[in-house]
Amino acid sequence: MEAQIGAPSPGHKMHDSGHRDLFQLVTFHVGGEEFGLDILRVQEIIRIQALTRVPNSPAFVDGVINLRGKVIPVIALRKRLGLQGLAHDKQTRIVVTEIKGTVLGLIVDSVSSVLRIPADTVEPPPRLGSVEREYVSGVGKLDDRLIILLDVDRLMSDSEEKSVHA
Repeated sequence: MEAQIGAPSPGHKMHDSGHRDLFQLVTFHVGGEEFGLDILRVQEIIRIQALTRVPNSPAFVDGVINLRGKVIPVIALRKRLGLQGLAHDKQTRIVVTEIKGTVLGLIVDSVSSVLRIPADTVEPPPRLGSVEREYVSGVGKLDDRLIILLDVDRLMSDSEEKSVHA
């Protein structure tokens, strides 16, 4: 496990320049799958808290929270990805990120870890269905794990972003 969290293990192939490009990710689970998000996009991770529902908001927006005096819309990532809803438990977290200039919370089932994966182990998303793929920027391979790299900028269309921001 140490090799996954720290520097790449010595057995990995190195680039000619003597170092590798690494993606540093916050990994989390949604619907039994492991997702990764660029750590630079994550502002903070907080425990689930009471949400205030907002009338006429998009179906995937569970509500808003007050985070240190700032009202932040919270998206149910399960709903956004077309998965069945799940009751929140002690593992449920809100990953606070910025999408197109708007600070948002993403509800995830649990947060796993922070890890680094070599850029050369990331492949383009598989050609399955347009809905599943449109939010995925790639799939990273780490030992026997596959980590779905989430493209948060594509989680909302411009019109959805405006309706959440308004």
